[in-house]
Amino acid sequence: MRKKVVAGNWKMNKNLNEAIQLVSELKNELSNFEPNCEVIVCPPFTNLESVNTIIKDSKIHLGAQNMYFEDSGAFTGEISADMLLSVGVEYVIVGHSERRAIFKETDEVINLKLKQAFKKDLKPILCVGETLEQRESGEMKSVIKSQVTGALKEIPASDISKMILAYEPVWAIGTGKTATPEQAQEVHKFIRELISELYDETTAENLTIQYGGSVKPANAASLLSQPDIDGALVGGACLQAQSFVEIIKSA
Repeated sequence: MRKKVVAGNWKMNKNLNEAIQLVSELKNELSNFEPNCEVIVCPPFTNLESVNTIIKDSKIHLGAQNMYFEDSGAFTGEISADMLLSVGVEYVIVGHSERRAIFKETDEVINLKLKQAFKKDLKPILCVGETLEQRESGEMKSVIKSQVTGALKEIPASDISKMILAYEPVWAIGTGKTATPEQAQEVHKFIRELISELYDETTAENLTIQYGGSVKPANAASLLSQPDIDGALVGGACLQAQSFVEIIKSA
């Protein structure tokens, strides 16, 4: 039985004081019940150390939103895996659609980041997803297949068990539009079948596949009840403790 995983991607939101307030509220709310899922928060780099101090000995795990694929060096503005590990990070988001679209990250770069994460024992959350134009032109499956196979090139099955894959339809991120539970389930099932083809059925069945794209308390239960949806990668709704907790309760 795959465990549900709910992760909150704060994106470029919350200064240090706001981050401390949010994660303190979240920790307090979660102390009132036993979540039947894994909970991850992914604050900006500047908040990681302080957030880690607050969530130690709690039910919350720490993730980062990105990292570079080299150990160190002349890469101004980048953050290494070792830097993330030094402040308590366990998870790292790789290949988010905003990184792909705005910062022009390719599948080759994403593949290098995944390999570095596995090498350093960070657990990656690999994001894939199609644009509205790609969906409407019937390219959705070919786009997803290209992203998955490109990102996982030369990565062994033993590493797949340490990662999470997140399906995020680009047209549903921050737009208020959400894939219907049936649309989301169709793609999650397709991804699981693809992993089975690339690796084997056991690897595919054990892989946690999250849905991301305007997940809110109002739609979380219907999405998370689908057989191949194993959790949520939450954006805007994770920036308020109460709404994030409601999604966690749905899981």
